Amino acid sequence: MPSNKSLADWQQFAASLSIEGRAFIQGQYVTAQSGKTFDCISPIDGRVLTQVADCDEADVNAAVHVARQAFNQGAWSQANPRKRKKVMCRFAELIRQHADELAVLETLDAGKPIGDTTTVDIPGAAYCIEWYGEAIDKVGGEVVPADNHLVGLVTREPIGVVACVVPWNFPLLMASWKLGPALAAGNSVILKPSEKSPLTAIRIAELAKQAGMPDGVFNVLPGGGTVGKLLALHMDVDCLAFTGSTQVGKLIMQYAGQSNLKRVWLELGGKSPNIVMPDCPDFDRAANAAAGAIFYNMGEMCTAGSRLLVHRDIKDAFIDKLLDKARGYQPSNPLAPATSMGAIIDYIQMKRVLGYIEAGHADGARLLAGGKQVLQDTGGFYVEPTMFDVPNPAIRIAREEIFGPVLSVVTFDTMDQAIELANASEFGLAAAVWSSNLTTAHEAARRLRAGTVWVNCYDEGGDMNFPFGGYRQSGNGRDKSLHALEKYTELKSTLVRLR
Repeated sequence: MPSNKSLADWQQFAASLSIEGRAFIQGQYVTAQSGKTFDCISPIDGRVLTQVADCDEADVNAAVHVARQAFNQGAWSQANPRKRKKVMCRFAELIRQHADELAVLETLDAGKPIGDTTTVDIPGAAYCIEWYGEAIDKVGGEVVPADNHLVGLVTREPIGVVACVVPWNFPLLMASWKLGPALAAGNSVILKPSEKSPLTAIRIAELAKQAGMPDGVFNVLPGGGTVGKLLALHMDVDCLAFTGSTQVGKLIMQYAGQSNLKRVWLELGGKSPNIVMPDCPDFDRAANAAAGAIFYNMGEMCTAGSRLLVHRDIKDAFIDKLLDKARGYQPSNPLAPATSMGAIIDYIQMKRVLGYIEAGHADGARLLAGGKQVLQDTGGFYVEPTMFDVPNPAIRIAREEIFGPVLSVVTFDTMDQAIELANASEFGLAAAVWSSNLTTAHEAARRLRAGTVWVNCYDEGGDMNFPFGGYRQSGNGRDKSLHALEKYTELKSTLVRLR
């Protein structure tokens, strides 16, 4: 439910927070063994929020050791499913009880609008944890048909020590998509948040302990990319789940091969096509969805509809509507309840986005809207919603993942051409098609090479029942749904001879 707090209320609340920046190992907050820290900088205004533990090899080894010890002792891994369910549901409830605190931390840390963190990110994380908690005592094994003198069982067991490496764009929500099934399955977990947005991950560790999570089962290691690499190379980590860039995902697979062949599950980049056919049933709704598909969360989404494919016959009329919708996404103070677009995560990412905008100009794309850094006097990192008319779909802005509010509009003449353009990508995370013809919609959905396809909508279906993941270089495995539990378990066959 949206909050009734004002900008002043949120600013006052933010000022009152005591922000924790230490790692969490064996049920307590600890400094990095080296004593090193790094500045946690808010993209809202560039100020330092706190010092965060900069973990390294000694901390990784300590966390893996206690996670393995906790797993072997069985207080969680061998616990009655109903006991784990009770703890997980209590964990979710504590997240809800601290929702305002977590929402403000997420907004300060990642620049996300408070209206989004209070209604999407934090409630979504709590729901995910609760959903997997509720599933614990409802998922069983199989009794397999066998000879009369045998009883055949197929069961799933927790895999062991699971490392979860999560991104900065949806810090707590993406963490919950991995924590939920990994913990529900009975594993010990080491969560490595992005160094750009570690605060909510650090905070919820204490909430998990309060919920009854045994010490050592849930650990949090903030730090740079070295922590992720060390976890991927560690011989006593059994599984690593990663959400982030395709480039880093490839490295993680290499590290797994160089070490113990740990299971690796990757949710990677995207360059998702949003196809608008000439018989689109509702231009206004489609334009509104197209704007949200790229400008929501500052375009910092792996599923961002960053390629808008529009039929030539309706292109001009559709762009006019889209330009009007884009005006509703002007950047503003993320703590203001009415803000629809916040700050880019940091200076480096802002310069990357602006660099792509320059590349669009250089490659002959026609700027339709935006294209500039704004609100520079705040000290924060803000970029206008930006749209290009792209004559050549092979140029960089129409081919590479930007992770910012930059839309490429591409023209097509036939559905076959639209599908060919849509699939001409190394990615395959999501896609959408708008058509009032049921046959057209079904055929397009079948031919689009993507893990999720939306028809006459975009980025809907937040329910946990739908698996999420991609084709090709968008990764492997799936987050969400009962399918995600399979990633964090070993499959065992047991045959019992009766005589």
